[in-house]
Amino acid sequence: MSGTPFETRPSRPTRRSAALLPALLCLALAALTGCTSDPAKASASTDGAAASGSSSADSAHASSKPPAGTAPSKHPAAPARVSIPSIGVSSSLLRLGLNADGTVEVPPADKGMTAGWYTGSTAPGERGAAVIIGHNDTRFGKAVFHDLKKLDKGADIAVLNTLGKSVHFTVTGTDSVSKKAFPTDKVYDKTPNATLRLITCDGSFDAQGHPVNNLIVYARLR
Repeated sequence: MSGTPFETRPSRPTRRSAALLPALLCLALAALTGCTSDPAKASASTDGAAASGSSSADSAHASSKPPAGTAPSKHPAAPARVSIPSIGVSSSLLRLGLNADGTVEVPPADKGMTAGWYTGSTAPGERGAAVIIGHNDTRFGKAVFHDLKKLDKGADIAVLNTLGKSVHFTVTGTDSVSKKAFPTDKVYDKTPNATLRLITCDGSFDAQGHPVNNLIVYARLR
């Protein structure tokens, strides 16, 4: 994918898409605005089953579409809450689907302290890769995944589902990657075992006030 992830609308990707970039809203310290994938074309995100509109300054999308065939056929029980005791995270989970252009939704900026589960990924605890997205910062201030970079290998992540069952994951590693080289397949492809990926913004800001990296946390079922 060429260009910057916030200015270029991608073509329809193949299975080997170069970059599915969760362009999460993060506060630009100088500009005090959120990152957007395309301010002129940004559309509202959804909060669960109900739409929750946000302005173009508060909307951001993944910069390309998920690879075909990554979504499971059904979810036995949707996740309802994520907890990361070592960094003080305890958040209910929004349900994030796809925008009209096929890009992945992110939580609205005014719900920056709430993470979201991408419903095109597997349900946490089921075989495959579950993906949870959260903001680092928004124009409203520090957000739910602000301290995600402090997670150490071996840290515990707990996900509670709608049936009241908790599953625990162990952090196996973290990676800060350029949004221009997002590891789409590594994050979204099916895995033989139950795995979890947490994603937020990271790194320095570019000239437009957009964080240049994504932080990815990889975890496996305990």
